[in-house]
Amino acid sequence: MTRVAAKPAGAPGAPIAAPEPDLTPAELIARAKALRPLVREEQDATESRGHHSEALHEAFRKAGFYRTLQPRRFGGYEFEPTTFYKIIVEISHGDPGTGWCLALAASHALIVGSHWPEAAQRELFGPDGEFRAPHRTSPTGTVVPVDGGYVITGSWNYVSGIPYATHFIGNALIKTVGAPPQNVIFAVPCAHVIQHDDWGGDLTLGMRGSGSYSVSLKDAFVPAHHALPFTAFFAKADQSEGTPGTRLHGNPMYLGQIMGPYHCSLVAPIVGAARASLDELREIVTTKNTIQPPFVPRHLHYDHQRIMGQALSLTDAAEALLYQSCEMYMDLCRRWRDTGTPISLEDNFRLWGVLLHAGRLASEAVELIFHSAGSTAAKRGQRLQRYFRDVAMYRGHISAQYLNLSSTIGRAHLGVPVETFGL
Repeated sequence: MTRVAAKPAGAPGAPIAAPEPDLTPAELIARAKALRPLVREEQDATESRGHHSEALHEAFRKAGFYRTLQPRRFGGYEFEPTTFYKIIVEISHGDPGTGWCLALAASHALIVGSHWPEAAQRELFGPDGEFRAPHRTSPTGTVVPVDGGYVITGSWNYVSGIPYATHFIGNALIKTVGAPPQNVIFAVPCAHVIQHDDWGGDLTLGMRGSGSYSVSLKDAFVPAHHALPFTAFFAKADQSEGTPGTRLHGNPMYLGQIMGPYHCSLVAPIVGAARASLDELREIVTTKNTIQPPFVPRHLHYDHQRIMGQALSLTDAAEALLYQSCEMYMDLCRRWRDTGTPISLEDNFRLWGVLLHAGRLASEAVELIFHSAGSTAAKRGQRLQRYFRDVAMYRGHISAQYLNLSSTIGRAHLGVPVETFGL
């Protein structure tokens, strides 16, 4: 059995200072924008490797991106989701796969800050606040209760963000004879996680740079306070007393109802892909002529003007919906703080639905641009081909199926019982 040691926690109750206490959201976003050319320059190497370079990771770390949603008490900046996803869009504008990897490693400080008890938060964020953790929700592991905690074994695929993670957050099942399986979410240091070499190169159609490797654990001991019932993360949980995070940090953001906000991390890279595709389209229409009469620069022809305008509008709408969904989540959290009104299943599903349509609109922008760019865009190494493949991967994601979710939203609104992931 592998016993998982917690990082030293420091003095109980002592706060951990952020590296730059006066850092502002605007400065974080500006840093992301400034890094975009370097991220774009490394696209080919990132795809081949399966994840972005150590140099880029270090740049992200020094810039403070991983700490954006992390509680101030534990070395973070505690900025709202809108700031975080503006950062992800800027990085994804450079390379969607890199943005996906960053988003899925950095976004889960929010759920740890929301739901884990203070002792666990202090241990997970550690004495220096260095915390990066992907979360794989499929409960493909098994949990055996033992004295003081659990022994967990299992394998999880598509663990986006694992290459530079400090921890892995996974789900697994406690199976008891005569009772339904209990879904447990746990956090474990990456020193005890086996990462498998099954990503990058030609192994997938798209998102080849997203670091979505498989991982496994073998008989890993996890302390009891590092694992929680997964029901706490959904609107079926009692919100009357808030969460450990709202009580500890005094910030309603840490109510941590995740069904809606979780999809932001998938949509933001696709919005970035749309922005990057627009760059390629602008280059094409301003440097090439039409291929049939009248032979004029493409940007002077109404057909190409129409495509540019449509792609711009689709992208603008998608980005606006992404940021508005972040504001909607914060409005729901503040409503809970001010009135005690819980975030309901319908609230969660409708927020998720808005995000699904943001992803759909951004995908349509990329697809429109690719289909109108000419056959050169389909060649290996062309950026538009990469963005098109990345979007295709998003389109197939189980969480991106907007038509399937629509019936669930309708049931929730009409008062018809809704099952939530079997919980």
